[in-house]
Amino acid sequence: MAGRPRHCSKVPFAVSLALIGLVGVGAASRDSQDPGARRSVSDGVYTDLQANRGEREYGRTCEHCHGPGLEGDAAREIPPLVSDPFMRSWRGKNLKELFDLLSRSMPADNRGSLSARTYTDLIAYLLRVNEFPAGTSALPEAPADLEAISIEQR
Repeated sequence: MAGRPRHCSKVPFAVSLALIGLVGVGAASRDSQDPGARRSVSDGVYTDLQANRGEREYGRTCEHCHGPGLEGDAAREIPPLVSDPFMRSWRGKNLKELFDLLSRSMPADNRGSLSARTYTDLIAYLLRVNEFPAGTSALPEAPADLEAISIEQR
């Protein structure tokens, strides 16, 4: 019998199926880790280390206006940054919008004076205080990358 050897007639097909399966699993895994993929703050988009840095910075630059419990001050028109008022203001928006607002207007006595990393750390702290879970990857510092992360509860 001319042509291919008899002992490998079915092996290439089985190997092909296995490889197709592995490639599919690898692609799905890459998609779930793609920073450009749409995510929610409920997916664990910040780290505890990042939120800890944000908490320290909040104490230095934000607490004197927003309060130690992030409760704000209605008399001075300073919004609360926690719980239902926070979610009413931010539900359905993305983290880039929050980053843009913070970097444009905070701290009120020295607007835009913090680094991109510091604003992102503050956002991580706000997410933790609002009981969104931490994850294993830090929030990206590039505002464009924050656009794919929506503020919503699941």
